[in-house]
Amino acid sequence: MMPNNYHFLMRYAHQSDNSELKKHVFHTLNQISFGGIYDHAGGGFSRYSTDKKWHVPHFEKMLYDNAQLVSLYSDAFLVTKNDWYKQVVYETLEFIARELTDKEGAFYSSLDADSLSGTGELEEGAYYVWQKAELQELLKADFELFSDYYNINSYGIWEHNKYILIRNKSDSDFITKHQIYREDFFLKQKQWKKILFENREKRERPRLDDKSLTSWNALMLKGYVDAFRVFNKASFLDVALKNANFIITNQLEDSGRLFHNYKDGKTTINGYLEDYATTIEAFIALYEVTLNEDYLELSKKMAGYVEKHFNNNISNLYYFTSDLDTSLVSRSIKFSDNVIPASNSIMAKNLYKLYHHSSNPVYLDISKKMIHDVQPSFENYPSGYSNWLDLYLNFTYPFYEVIVTGKNAQNKIQEI
Repeated sequence: MMPNNYHFLMRYAHQSDNSELKKHVFHTLNQISFGGIYDHAGGGFSRYSTDKKWHVPHFEKMLYDNAQLVSLYSDAFLVTKNDWYKQVVYETLEFIARELTDKEGAFYSSLDADSLSGTGELEEGAYYVWQKAELQELLKADFELFSDYYNINSYGIWEHNKYILIRNKSDSDFITKHQIYREDFFLKQKQWKKILFENREKRERPRLDDKSLTSWNALMLKGYVDAFRVFNKASFLDVALKNANFIITNQLEDSGRLFHNYKDGKTTINGYLEDYATTIEAFIALYEVTLNEDYLELSKKMAGYVEKHFNNNISNLYYFTSDLDTSLVSRSIKFSDNVIPASNSIMAKNLYKLYHHSSNPVYLDISKKMIHDVQPSFENYPSGYSNWLDLYLNFTYPFYEVIVTGKNAQNKIQEI
């Protein structure tokens, strides 16, 4: 999945009212979340698919994928009001809370693809796949209905007579086909998920990578903020605030310096540009939903630190490493977007927003210079510059600010 590609295309389609592009984007979001790459029993997304129908994943679950997909599907719900997108967000955040969150509010990095099979051998996907006889035993009279919904047939079979749950029908089409009441169907769906999840919990669990990376934590923090912004569920904001406190307490110094890694109570590795860019982005988003100016001031402090320690004299882009790091033969500059947007593209968007929040023209000037340096590359490989293109929309279309003040400002902002 390339969430930043879909996010840009969705925004562009919505802003330009391009119905054809909307159709393509939401078809893709449907197919990804219907596929086996999405964990229908326990929520959350695997790292990538090995086939064109998003069926057979590499079963590793990465924090950074799930973080960005929570943001993406939250905004997709805003545009479509498709309840399935809401369900995807809620189930994914339940997975994050259950399996990738520690007591301090930090987020762990990933779950391994491999786990022990029933015969005691380490096997990819062993925790997630199903045998037909096993499903028949668990679901009993509901098996036929379940098997049509999740394709326990030639469409859903993987290898060695194992099945990976995959959908190819919308809920509405399925309900119409089987002539059942909508409420009854969703009760069944919820019960199916509960039965499978509880049974799966008896299996050997995938191994956990329990280090916490600041950049990935910031992406997940922003995912929670975006989910709160869209669904107004207070517990999502609570988690976001707790993670922000973890970053401020453990990873951020008074100077604005960040550290990259946290594990076993120890903070290590000097922060990379990606850590600063994603944390600033998350804190700006947190300021926008809470109106707590502390997050805005911290964002400006970190932006100042970046300008001082990551600047270079070759272009208007920032180095990936700080000038405090051990000298390298060459310091790299990362500016093309990938599964995570480029740290420079995130930073350029941050500066654009900081200008609007602070009215400091220096931020806008740097942002303009950054996008000017990268713009010639857009046509060569557009999907590698989708986050830059998202910023470009800010300059291309009218950019509006809504300023809310007064004792009811918080409520009015939430309404908006």
